[in-house]
Amino acid sequence: MAEVISTGTRGPRARRDPVASRQALMAAARVEFAQKGLAGARVDEIAARAGVNKQLVYHYFGDKDGLYLAVLEWIYDEIRAQERTLNLRGLAPDKAIKRLIETSFDHLKDHPDFVALLNDENRHGATHVRSSSMLPEMHSPFVALIAETLEKGTAAGVFRPGIDPMQLYISIAGLGYFYFSNAPTLSAIFKKDLMAQAALKARRRHIVDLVMSSILIK
Repeated sequence: MAEVISTGTRGPRARRDPVASRQALMAAARVEFAQKGLAGARVDEIAARAGVNKQLVYHYFGDKDGLYLAVLEWIYDEIRAQERTLNLRGLAPDKAIKRLIETSFDHLKDHPDFVALLNDENRHGATHVRSSSMLPEMHSPFVALIAETLEKGTAAGVFRPGIDPMQLYISIAGLGYFYFSNAPTLSAIFKKDLMAQAALKARRRHIVDLVMSSILIK
């Protein structure tokens, strides 16, 4: 059912699909939070960007912090959803881990707002992430799948034994995350555009080689 929204003008009230309104607010908030952080983003500007009355922020999300958490859960769900499409169980263990490394890097490259939003949440001590019951549930099954892949590889004589699946996942994510979060300063230090296509391809290849050489039996 469409909801009636007061636009704050003397004109007729607009009718809007509540699902569309919520999605518009989240999309607008994602841009605002990535650009300005939680502290700098304003509800008025988010609502204006979304084209809805700002009261809908409080109606759907409670407050700005609630909207911020919803955006964080959305960006994490995106990467988890992409990882679920990898079909790791259907691949040989070494090919499965290689695909995971490549996909992790590509997601960060294609979603620069993910890096910006996580940087901001880390500045806040992960206050919002800690309050989410949804985020731990997203990560646990995937780490379990990595553990299963590692076990298969070890049993097949492909991977060395004793690799911690959580540590491996953090290492894979960190090697890409540091690169993208620090690309401006690294580019300035090395006097090279590290976001150029050639540099990105070289970094992706390096991460794959580095991680695979650390887990494969020589």
